[in-house]
Amino acid sequence: MGSLKEYKSDEYLEYRLYWCSFGPENYGEGGGVLPSRRYRLNTRNRAARPQSMRGCTCHFVVKRLYARPALALIIFNERRHINKSGFVCHGPLDKDAIGPGAKKIPYISNEIQQQTMSMIYLGIPEENVLEKHIEYVQRYGGSDATVSTLASQYVRKLGMIIKRSTHELDLDDQASIRMWVERNKKSIFFYQDTSETDPFILGIQTEWQLQQMVRFGHRSLIAADSTFGIKRLKYPLCTLLVFDSRQHALPVAWVITRSVAKPDVAKWMKALLDRARSVDPGWKINGFVIDDAAMEIDPIRDAFCCPILFSIWRVRGSWLRNVVKKCSNIEVQREIFKRLGEIVYSIWGGLDTSVALEELILDFVDQSAFMEYFKCTWVPKIEMWLSTIKTFPLASQEASGAIEAYHVKLKTKLFDDSHLGALQRVDWLVHKLTTELHSAYWLDRYADESDSFQHVKEEYIASTSWHRALQIPDSAVTLDDKGHLFAKVASQKDSSRTHLVWNPGSDFAFCDCAWSMQGNFCKHVIKVNMICENAKGCRPSMSFWSFREILIDLCKKPMDDSIGLDESVAWTHQMLDQIKQLVELNSSNDIGIVVNNMPLKWISKKGRTFVGIPASLPALPSDSKTITKNVQKSRKRKRLSRLR
Repeated sequence: MGSLKEYKSDEYLEYRLYWCSFGPENYGEGGGVLPSRRYRLNTRNRAARPQSMRGCTCHFVVKRLYARPALALIIFNERRHINKSGFVCHGPLDKDAIGPGAKKIPYISNEIQQQTMSMIYLGIPEENVLEKHIEYVQRYGGSDATVSTLASQYVRKLGMIIKRSTHELDLDDQASIRMWVERNKKSIFFYQDTSETDPFILGIQTEWQLQQMVRFGHRSLIAADSTFGIKRLKYPLCTLLVFDSRQHALPVAWVITRSVAKPDVAKWMKALLDRARSVDPGWKINGFVIDDAAMEIDPIRDAFCCPILFSIWRVRGSWLRNVVKKCSNIEVQREIFKRLGEIVYSIWGGLDTSVALEELILDFVDQSAFMEYFKCTWVPKIEMWLSTIKTFPLASQEASGAIEAYHVKLKTKLFDDSHLGALQRVDWLVHKLTTELHSAYWLDRYADESDSFQHVKEEYIASTSWHRALQIPDSAVTLDDKGHLFAKVASQKDSSRTHLVWNPGSDFAFCDCAWSMQGNFCKHVIKVNMICENAKGCRPSMSFWSFREILIDLCKKPMDDSIGLDESVAWTHQMLDQIKQLVELNSSNDIGIVVNNMPLKWISKKGRTFVGIPASLPALPSDSKTITKNVQKSRKRKRLSRLR
C-alpha cells in the first residue's frame, strides 16, 4: 500500500480464486491444487472435502483493490452450479445428484416453511396444512410418492415442534427473556435490561416486518397503537403500524416497556430508524399518527422529522364503550354521546369547554355511574386531549378504523380466557406476538398477493369497517328529511332489518348495531358519513374540519408580519404541490407519463461532480487542443486524488 504513484482502477493488493467445493479442482488459500475425491475419508473433520466429484464449474475471484483496500471486489466467472456440459450438477435443482438420498429430499424454501408454520399456528387442520404444503413442494420437485411421504413427515414433525414449544425458557421471567433475546438477535432492534438507572425496553422486529416497514412506510404514514394492556400486562405494549396496499394496518415493530420518558423513547426510535435506513438509506416517512395525547412528541420529530397527526379512535371508543355500559336507556346513550362530540367540535367554534362540561354534568346528573367514571377518568385530563386535537391535524376515519381493527385483533389474540394466568409474563407476550400474531398477518399478506387461500383473503379484505362500508350501496342509506337527525341503513344480510344511525355526518355518530355497541367504528356510521359528505346541511368530518382550520390559520397571518407571511405562503405552496402530485398520480393510467413530467433533481452537490457530465457543454474553439488536454489532465488528477 502506498507504493504506487500512478495506477489503474483495477490494480489490486491481493487476488484469490475460489472454486465450488463440488468442483473438479480447488484453488483455495495457498494456491495449491486439491482434486476432488471419489472415495470416503476416515477423518474426524466434518468439514472435509465432498465424498464425490461433481465437476461443478462455479468459481469466482476476490480482489482487494489498491484504490479501496478496505473493500473486497467479488467477480463471478461462472455463477451457476453447472458442469462443462451446462447441466446442473448438484443442489436442490439437480434431480440426478450423487449422494445419500439427494434426489428424494423435497426442496423447502423459506416461503413454504413460513406458510406451513403460519397455518399450524393459526390452528388450521393438519389435513388442510398437508394438502397445501404438498401442493407447493411439488412445484419444485414434481409429483412423486416419496416426495409426498417426506412432505407429510415434515408437516407432522413441524406441528409437533410447534405444539411442544413453550414460552417459558426459564422459571424466572427475566432470565427467560434474556435467553430469548440471545437466541433471536436478528428479530431485535433494541434491548435494554432492567437496572437501577435504566428501565426495561424490548424492541422486536422480524426480517419480514422490516421488509414491510421499508416497503409500505417509505413516503407514507406510520401509526402507533400505544399503551396496549396498560392495566393487564406486566409491561404495556406499543405497536408501530404501516398501511399496506389495501390501507390495512400492518404491525412492523413491537416495543415492550413501561417507560414513556423522552430519553428512553428516543433510544428505541433512533434504533428503529437506523435499521430501516440500513436497508434503504433514503427511507423517509411523510407523517406519524399518534393516538395518545400524553405521548412524547419531541422524540418523533427528532427521529423522523415529519408532521404528526392525531387519531381520535381511542378517546371515541372509550367514551362510547362506557356510555353503553353505564347507561341503560338507549335514548340517553345517544344523547350523551352526541353532547360529548359537541364538546370536541366546540374547540373550533370558540366556545368555552369548561362551561360545556358543566352543562353536560348538570343535564345528566341522574346518570351517576357514567358521570362518576367521566369525572374521575377524563375531567382532569380533558384539556390536554382537546388541546392535542386542536393542535395537530386529525387522521381520517379510514386510518382510525384500520388502527382500531388491529387493536381489536390484538386484543382477541392476547386476552383469551385460556391465557389469563400468563399475562404477567413478558416471555409469554413475546411468544404470542412472534408466533400467532406474526403468522396471522404474514398469511394475510401472502394470501392477498398470491391470490391463494381465498377464505383468508376475503376475511383479510373485510377486516376493517372502512372496507365493509364500501360494500354497502348508496341506495341502502336513507337520510332523515327533518334536519338530518338520523339515517337508516338497510342490512345487506337481512333485508327486513334496518340500523339507525343518530347524529349522521359526525365522527360521534351513534349506531344501534352490535359492533358499534362494543365501542368500535362500525360500517354503518362510516357509510352514512360518506353519504353526508356531499349532502347539504351536514357537518364535515373532524379530519376535514381540522385541515380547513389549519389552512384558515395560515391565511390569518397579518400582512405586516412579513416572515410569518412568508412561512405561510411557503407551507401552502408545499401542500398544494403535494396535493397536485397525488391527484395526478391517482388519475393517471400510465405511471411513465407522471415520471416523465417530474422535474429533474440533482441528488447532491458532490454527485454533480462525478456521477456524470452535463449533456450541454459549451463548444470549444478549434484551436483549443492544448486547453482540452489540460482540462483532461486536471480531471485525471481529481479522480486520482479521490481514489487516494
